[in-house]
Amino acid sequence: MAVRAVRGAVQLERDEAGHMDEQVGALLTAVLERNSLGADDLISIWFTATPDLHSDFPAAAARKLGIVDVPLICAQELDIAGAMPRVVRILAHVESDKARADINHVYLGAAAALRRDIAQ
Repeated sequence: MAVRAVRGAVQLERDEAGHMDEQVGALLTAVLERNSLGADDLISIWFTATPDLHSDFPAAAARKLGIVDVPLICAQELDIAGAMPRVVRILAHVESDKARADINHVYLGAAAALRRDIAQ
């Protein structure tokens, strides 16, 4: 069993807590499903949000999915001119038997444009 890092992102349509919960929940679910992971495989998750998002903590969506005993932290992305707005990114550290090259990074919707090189 190795420690692996899984990246992901989603662009929100609007800055509303319910919408954030829905979209971040979908992102986390996709990351787990596409990598054959369960909550017990999670070590920790970093969440970042662009400076235009302030309706809720992205990590709240993980708690609502039942991810309750995994360390989570939220931070703000750098405010870079021209950056994609309303984006939540994740960096999940997991235990997995998969090789690094076999990890599926998940970029949903318009966020796929952020990392065309690794988006699945």
